[in-house]
Amino acid sequence: MTNNSIDALDGEGQIPAYVAQPAAPTTKAIIVVPEIFGVNAGIRSKCDQWAAKGYLAIGPDIFWRFAPGAELDPDVEAEFQQALGYFGQYDANDGVKDIEATIRWARSKGAAKVGLVGFCLGGRLAYMAAARTDIDAAVGYYGVMIDTMLHEAHAIANPLMLHIPTADHFVGPEAQAAIHTALDPHPRVTLHDYAGLDHGFAAEMGNRRDEAGALLADNRTEHFFAEHLR
Repeated sequence: MTNNSIDALDGEGQIPAYVAQPAAPTTKAIIVVPEIFGVNAGIRSKCDQWAAKGYLAIGPDIFWRFAPGAELDPDVEAEFQQALGYFGQYDANDGVKDIEATIRWARSKGAAKVGLVGFCLGGRLAYMAAARTDIDAAVGYYGVMIDTMLHEAHAIANPLMLHIPTADHFVGPEAQAAIHTALDPHPRVTLHDYAGLDHGFAAEMGNRRDEAGALLADNRTEHFFAEHLR
């Protein structure tokens, strides 16, 4: 479910988005980039929580070009398979363009500082946004395919935090090792490992959530944004 729209770059159309407004005017915004399941109840809840903390929160519909309004449940096997199909169709370069459009929209609404937090595919987009846009701070949870884009790390100019579950069945040990080798020395990047946890451990609801791990990662994210979006 979305409640707003954002002009895409190059006149491509309108990006549907869920927008949660804080109680008082703010100069800080956080873009919440979904997993492969769309702007579902979990993503809307994350937006609402950021708004309650005083941020303008925006959840863009990243699949709007071919599956607008998609809202899937990862605990339903048929919907999980549908989401994997969408992932196969998705062009992450378009995703970066949509993030850039969302950054511009947030700034037009008075946001002097804009952060981004993304999950799974959104975690990959958090890394790409850090390397390719002027996002002020970015956080990725269990981002996929980051190991294939480490050659872009030199372009990361603003703070980036990545949450890495060590038992992620979509991001194996070799990929994790490559990420650490490339990014541990980077002055703008912070990596946190979560021993024994799997992909999706910080989902807002559902079977994948690990309560302790989610609370730890979310607390680190909250403090990270409090420091870098001042």
